[in-house]
Amino acid sequence: MCTRIPRTPWLAWGCYLAHGLAEARGWSRRVRLDADRALVVLLSPHTEADVIRYSEIIAPLRALDSSIERTAEVLESMNILLDDRRPSYEDWLEKRLDGLAAGIRREAERWNRTLRDGGPRTRDQSTVWAYLNAVRPALLEWSERYDHLREVTRDDVLAHVKTLHGHERRQTLVALRSLFGWAKKSGIVFRNPTSRIKVGTFEYAVLQPLLPQRLTRSVEAVRSPAARLALAASHAARAIRALQLDDVDLGNRRLTIAGRTRPMDDLTHQMLLAWLDYRRRRRPNTANPHLLINQMTALETGPVSGWWIKHEFHRQDATLERLRVDRQLEEALVHGPAPLHLAEVFGLDEKTVIRYADSARALLEQAAEVGPVGTPRKFENLQGRSRSLPD
Repeated sequence: MCTRIPRTPWLAWGCYLAHGLAEARGWSRRVRLDADRALVVLLSPHTEADVIRYSEIIAPLRALDSSIERTAEVLESMNILLDDRRPSYEDWLEKRLDGLAAGIRREAERWNRTLRDGGPRTRDQSTVWAYLNAVRPALLEWSERYDHLREVTRDDVLAHVKTLHGHERRQTLVALRSLFGWAKKSGIVFRNPTSRIKVGTFEYAVLQPLLPQRLTRSVEAVRSPAARLALAASHAARAIRALQLDDVDLGNRRLTIAGRTRPMDDLTHQMLLAWLDYRRRRRPNTANPHLLINQMTALETGPVSGWWIKHEFHRQDATLERLRVDRQLEEALVHGPAPLHLAEVFGLDEKTVIRYADSARALLEQAAEVGPVGTPRKFENLQGRSRSLPD
């Protein structure tokens, strides 16, 4: 496409960079032609003083049915693209703060932005969302009679958390302590109304193994090679997006997960071979080093999204996260409730392995109490569940 029309210097440069990216990323011929066509439209009238805004390329590229992401990559490499898109966080924050009194809204926004963007204890995105979601009901309640956080008293906090129970109470108190701790340190409030209010320890319920029929339903619902690999390697559910081809040692049947090399069981080995064969046939030219790729990431170098891995398990009792828990619980049941063994095999932290060990101990004691007749069947349910996948 670029060679069929008179090329300006900017268009020639863009086409050259697009060709390099296509070679490096393994773009198909169709993707290359789409990128060339988009560059002709955007760069033919371009001059040195121009800046191309991301918001301005969406409509024309959609009309051409060209890839916005691939074209943006080329323009970014030319340093002429200005990403002026509004972050999704801004829309979410505005919605979450809606309905609060002006003074409370202002300080809640400052606190949440500090958690997200900077401060002595910057939190990850999920925690930032969870904290504001947890305090929002209290802030809405107080906004009906107060205009500022400094008007909130200890009795107000106690009255609100008295209506909550369990994890919800604990999460709300933790988030309120973060909010008022920040407000006191910043000089916004004179006293922290959450001080000396105990969060309390959270009593975890005993983890339960998955029922065989629930596991079977999830196995039957999974059809794609990628999802079947994720199902087989359920112990690596949280890290599987980050796995790269170099982490797989097929010859020695070893898999490196989060820096820890582990043996590969027969089922994982079988599903891995099936996935690699599928990957090779469908995306032979991709340069993406990640083990799992899809139609979009095959043209890039980043990982797939968490949603893409999990979507086949939607509305299933045995989700990937639940399967991961079940696999680790099964290890504790089969090899005994030994925290050190669990930490070595799965790389879990101290609190987590103690929880698995306590749950396994409780389940085994419960099985032993059934008696001589019931014990074998109970242990069979706990330890002898099949993990094979149907053909």
